[in-house]
Amino acid sequence: QVQLEESGGGLVQPGGSMGLSCAASGNSFNFYRMGWYRQAPGNQRELVATITSGGNTNTADSVKGRFTISRDNAKNTVYLQMNNLKPEDTAVYYCNVRHQWYPRNDYWGQGTQVTVSS
Repeated sequence: QVQLEESGGGLVQPGGSMGLSCAASGNSFNFYRMGWYRQAPGNQRELVATITSGGNTNTADSVKGRFTISRDNAKNTVYLQMNNLKPEDTAVYYCNVRHQWYPRNDYWGQGTQVTVSS
């Protein structure tokens, strides 16, 4: 059974930095895209960034230049480094792993709250 363990999150001031990590277990993730989505109150869940096992990334325009996604395939772990955080980045951040060719193999973490406020 696939399990995703997220860590990081909390309160940070505008302009600050924060890192999130998500460790996946219960399967081989060689052909899984790993990534982060977020959902703010009243909004739909939206893509933040994803990364394939080969290192190809897809990053939302709203966070380009500020957020960096990376991945350690040996540890089945995906990271999100968030810099220059803004109040509008406040949301619950969800880790996701999805098979690149069988998208029904799609798993979500429990979510971690990121609050950007002074």
